This record gives sequence, structure tokens and C-alpha cells, in this order.
Amino acid sequence: MKKKKVWILLIVMMFGLWWIKFAKHHPHKIDLEAKDNFWGITYSPKFADEIGLNWQDTYLAILDDLQAKNIRMPIYWDVIEDQEGEYDFTVYDYIFDEGKKRDVKFIANIGWRLPRWPECHAPDWVRDQDIKTIQNKTIVMMKAVVERYKDRPEIVAWQVENEPLLDWFGECPQGDEEFLKKEVSFVKSLDDRPIIISASGELSLWEKEVKLGDVFGTTMYRVVWNPWFKYFRYPLPAWFYKVKLYSQGKNLDQAIVSELQAEPWVPNGTLADLEFTEYKKSFDIEQFRANLQFAINVDFKQTYLWGVEWWYLKHLEGDSEYWDLGKEIFKE
Repeated sequence: MKKKKVWILLIVMMFGLWWIKFAKHHPHKIDLEAKDNFWGITYSPKFADEIGLNWQDTYLAILDDLQAKNIRMPIYWDVIEDQEGEYDFTVYDYIFDEGKKRDVKFIANIGWRLPRWPECHAPDWVRDQDIKTIQNKTIVMMKAVVERYKDRPEIVAWQVENEPLLDWFGECPQGDEEFLKKEVSFVKSLDDRPIIISASGELSLWEKEVKLGDVFGTTMYRVVWNPWFKYFRYPLPAWFYKVKLYSQGKNLDQAIVSELQAEPWVPNGTLADLEFTEYKKSFDIEQFRANLQFAINVDFKQTYLWGVEWWYLKHLEGDSEYWDLGKEIFKE
């Protein structure tokens, strides 16, 4: 009897390992038939530079070749205020001007914690100051950003911070719910456009974030990596995200996927250096299609893809399948 129980336990454990490590969990039907105005991208000119691209050339390719019409744009503190009190909005003026010419709509992501490593993008001059001082200076910076851009109709929403209460990822201080409330209230006092607050799709209950914003944004990852399991695949079904949203009192039109995995996971080094054999483990073209369909099945109001800089880098290197798939969905 004991041997039988041991065998049953081993079988269950092996099945569990297969379930998260090797089962693909792709949607049964992949047709990529999305509703109108569903797709967008997150674009980081700062990250484009970091992986060796020309950020302006990349941006124009996104506008004119990819033809993206919805862009989430992080406005990095260390880009606009390299010296205290001296603001330079040249990069973002150009981005919004060129987008406006092409009828692009933007989510302007503002604050201290924004997309891309190290997550918190404070300028060097503020980093050694105490947390309360940095928070106060964050508010001053946000005021400058909102006042500069609040009259631009191409900006349809403000995202305040990015996954601000996620404490385990990034080089950031612990999330501060009271300060986040202060930021949201402050932005609302300056402009009446909707406020987006985001959280991890897989590692958060969303309870606090949903209540703080007008629109909720979730990240959505399907294949990730950690030192213990290495690569593994989330077995979560599309209805998991819907149920979690409904449980917090929001409906599908009050939520977006602010960050859908559309680039490989990087275990070590940088995305620009990731070899073919490595990036295919987490993000081959089949996985790209599966992730797109998964977001369609979740059916939030919009989905913003994460990884456009990498698609373009691979395109310039002669591997255009990711870029071409992006063109396919944006031109539909």
C-alpha cells in the first residue's frame, strides 16, 4: 500500500513538473481576430538606445512601417531632468508631435517607477537623498510633465507609476500605497483624463491597484524564468484574469493589458546579446502568436505589447518574423 502511494505521489509530481515546464498552454484556436482598436505597444526610446538602436529611426519605423496607433510612452525622470530644476522635453516633444501627425493615441506613463530595468529611473542627483525628499521631488517633476502635456489631445490617459506596489522586482524602494494615493490625487487636480494604475497579472491580487485608478492595467506573461525552475510556463487560463477583475468590481472595459509579453525572457545579460538558441526557449514565433491569442481571449479593452524594440533589432539583423507578425496585426 505504501509503495502504491509513493508511486501515485511521484506520478503527480512528474505531471506537475510537466504541466509548468513543458506543457505549452496555448489557446486551442489561434486566429488572431481581435476587436477594433485593440492593439498597442509600449515604446521606450531609452531602452532602444540601450540595445544599440537609433531611437528616432526605431520610432518612425513603429509609426510608418508597423503602423501602431496606440502607444504607451514612459516619460523617464532621468531623461527630462538630468540636472535639478532644468527640464529638457526634446525627446518627448518630438515623439508626441510625430505621433499626432499620424493620429496616434498615447498613454503617458509618469512617475518615478516606469517600464524597463532598473524600474526606478531617478536621475543621479537625487539618488542619495532620503525617501521623503525623493517623493517630494517626484511630485515636482510630475507637475512639470502634466502641465507641459495636458493640452495635447493625443494623450488619452495618464498612467501613474508602473506596478508601483510590486516589491520583489527592480531596484526600487518598497511600494508606498499612501504616496501612490497622493500622486493620483495630485495628477487628478491638474487634469481630468483617466488615471491608469498597473499591477502584475500573475503575482498580485489587484485589490489595492484597482481601487486607486479609473482604469486598471495588468501585465501578462506566459513564459518566465527563475533560478530554481529555470524556464516555466504559467498554466493560467484566460478566464483567470477575468474572474480576478470581476472580483474587484471592474468590468472588461475598465481594464487593459498594459504589458503583454512579446519578447523573450532574459535569464542573464541583456536582450541585445541573447542568442537564438536561448530566446527561442521562451519566445519563438509560435509563442508570440499564442500570447496574442491569449490576450484576445482575455478580452480586456486594449492590449499593449511589450518588446517592439527587440522585434526591430531582430528585423535589422535579418530575422523579420516578429516584426512582420506585428505588421500583420496592426494593419488589420
